[in-house]
Amino acid sequence: MQIIIMHSRFTKAKSITLSSNHLIFGILGFLMLTMICSAVMAALTLRLASGDIPFLRDFVPVAVANDPNAKDRYVKENIAAMAVKLGEMQAQLIRLDALGERVQGLAGVKPEEFNFRELPGRGGAEMSSVPPRELTMTEFQAAMDAMAKDVELRSDYMNVVETKLMGFKVQSKLLPTISPVNASYNASTFGWRLDPFSGRSAFHEGIDFPAPTGTTIVAAAGGVVIAAEFHPQFGNMIEIDHGGEIMTRYAHTSKVYVKVGDIVKRGQHIADIGSTGRSTGAHLHFEVHVKGVPQNPSKFLNAGANQADMAAISQK
Repeated sequence: MQIIIMHSRFTKAKSITLSSNHLIFGILGFLMLTMICSAVMAALTLRLASGDIPFLRDFVPVAVANDPNAKDRYVKENIAAMAVKLGEMQAQLIRLDALGERVQGLAGVKPEEFNFRELPGRGGAEMSSVPPRELTMTEFQAAMDAMAKDVELRSDYMNVVETKLMGFKVQSKLLPTISPVNASYNASTFGWRLDPFSGRSAFHEGIDFPAPTGTTIVAAAGGVVIAAEFHPQFGNMIEIDHGGEIMTRYAHTSKVYVKVGDIVKRGQHIADIGSTGRSTGAHLHFEVHVKGVPQNPSKFLNAGANQADMAAISQK
């Protein structure tokens, strides 16, 4: 290749002849120069990012190096992210407080004994041997993430506890532990006795509560009425299924206020005392059956009386 150079200062034209070797070396030199410049620029960029080149800071655009607006944007973005995380944690704590109050009520703990809305007391001596240090942003974010996970785990645990306590409470309400009649004593206890009609020894499957005709009879526990009929032996009789294969029977009533299929509540007025069927006078014959086997009702009624006493003492 021949290059001809012409200029007004030249008296005659000059020519330069380039061979193929010149072209190859020229291209290689250009490529090497480009690579060297790229490597230098990359190194300068990395050094500039770490702030280790003071003399370059004057030549770098302000928006990249020490732009206050860029710093403000960075701080605002981090504050916004932390605010979102804080809002999530506050929502979790509100749910946890409400759940704690429900569990507290189910467990029978007084509100003044454990207030979820008050911070617990904390303290301790300041360690002079260990100097205090400031938390870094990474450490602070890690602490918030750990706390959020901890709150979530405690919420799951409290849900399990609430479910268990609710089950215990429902189960206790289905046990016949309240007296069906407001009577101070019973005339005939559970077990063997002399039959008032035949005079022979016979097994009495319940207890008798003597009271005037018309005295209110209430359900000893919640359940479903499975019988409300006249029986030759028991007269006007009611049977209530309380679940868990527990059944109560109310016999010799004068009036019945429920029918088969009714759902009755604990303490609900279901009948009045009378002297129907095989009876010598106005009273309530009360039975408790578990899995079809008659049980002593006094065991359930005494347990209910003890629970009521404990509840009264805890409220004082």
